[in-house]
Amino acid sequence: MTTDRSALAAPSTDAASSTSVDEAAAAARRAFATTVASTAAERASWLAAVADALDAARDELVPLADEESHLGPVRLTGELARTTSQLRLFARAVVEGSYLEATIDHPDATTIPPTPDLRRMLRPLGPVAVFGASNFPFAFSVAGGDTASALATGCPVVVKGHSAHPRLSRRTAAIVGAALSAAGAPAGTFGHVEGRAAGVALVQHPEIRAVGFTGSLHGGRALFDLASSRPDPIPFYGELSAVNPVLITPAAVEARATELAAGLAASFTLGAGQFCTNPGVVFVPAGSGFADLVAAQAVGSGDADAAVPMLTDGIAAAFADGVAALAAHADVRVVAGVVSGPDDVDGSGNAPAAASATGTGSPVVLATTAAAVVADPQALFAECFGPSTLVVEYASIDEALAAIRAVGGSLTATVHAEPDEDLSDILAVLTEIAGRVLFTGWPTGVAVSWAQQHGGPWPSTTTIHTSVGVSAMRRFLRPVAYQEAPDAALPPELREANPLGIPRRLDGVLTLP
Repeated sequence: MTTDRSALAAPSTDAASSTSVDEAAAAARRAFATTVASTAAERASWLAAVADALDAARDELVPLADEESHLGPVRLTGELARTTSQLRLFARAVVEGSYLEATIDHPDATTIPPTPDLRRMLRPLGPVAVFGASNFPFAFSVAGGDTASALATGCPVVVKGHSAHPRLSRRTAAIVGAALSAAGAPAGTFGHVEGRAAGVALVQHPEIRAVGFTGSLHGGRALFDLASSRPDPIPFYGELSAVNPVLITPAAVEARATELAAGLAASFTLGAGQFCTNPGVVFVPAGSGFADLVAAQAVGSGDADAAVPMLTDGIAAAFADGVAALAAHADVRVVAGVVSGPDDVDGSGNAPAAASATGTGSPVVLATTAAAVVADPQALFAECFGPSTLVVEYASIDEALAAIRAVGGSLTATVHAEPDEDLSDILAVLTEIAGRVLFTGWPTGVAVSWAQQHGGPWPSTTTIHTSVGVSAMRRFLRPVAYQEAPDAALPPELREANPLGIPRRLDGVLTLP
């Protein structure tokens, strides 16, 4: 998702030692003995307490986040509100109970083989490691969706704070920890560590049972491999890289080209393009002039004033390198924006950074053809995390779909068409490569809800699960079946009388309380 060079450097000595990781992981394991047996009402109260505490600290946290991220108080105020809203959503969801998938099969001697009394539900995995993201210092960080969904299930959390906003991470962690303690959560339910070495140690720690990660493809893949190579491999739920293709049909361009160009320009430049759902590749009919329309909306005169601060100098430099590499490709032209020219490519064939070391980025629009991307998808579909988009001109819908198949997995895919168009062939391709398919609007902006899916095939994520919405809890749960258990020995959710009044499946029939 993000590429921050500082996060990919050689290992260094970190303030967070392996001892602090050991302490946090051991405390989380001790806490799990209590959280695994906690009631939904107790966990809901913990989540609500954290949400209330963060809301109360808004006037302190938002300016601190702005100092470290440059995202602006309006955006950050909204993001903090989203963060506390999703904490409260998980609080409601755990009380409602359907996330547990409680299922009861009563004895049936007529089946082959005979069915005993079987009762199945989801149970928490254990202590979870969460890696904060650079581009969402609230919603995907210390108290973000991974933390909220893990705590909701009864899993203690150890967060590895992101180096892009260390002071905010520490302060948020302190607020979260105090709120949980005041609400009655056991000591060790939440921990916070810092540093690259601490993150590596956390993934490898024997007490950690799963990992939630949002970040770069390179860094995420390295941690994914560590999680998989443990003596006891654990799930690694990583959100990594996506170009989020958009297909605009000829009829849609003919009907509303200017409107669509304005929408695309607003989407790929939003927040300096530092969204995992940024529409990085847009397919349009050849000869439509659409790339020029987008350029006029997004870049305008190309003044230097269009440059905006990015999250870190490393992200800004990586963005500049990525755009320069695309611009140096023989089949790509720069429609608008300032990047390094072909004459600047050094002897190694690599284009130097287009941005200065000031940590800023400017909108860039590039263009190529569908035939070119089919011939070289690895180079032309590389994610450039920042305010750029690649307009791909196609001669036919079939040619566009062949190119989209080469994209690989993405978080989203979007189609803009007119109401009377048959989209069956298009949807067959888009649903194969993306976790969320949009028919109007643009992919930036991810609602937090029961139906949301934020995840897709590799390399967008390492898993089939979502990291946003109520179903994000499923990552930190595992099924356990109880056979012929005495009613008193069962969890309340599976007892015959259904004392908690949750939805359950009884003998194959979904039953509401």
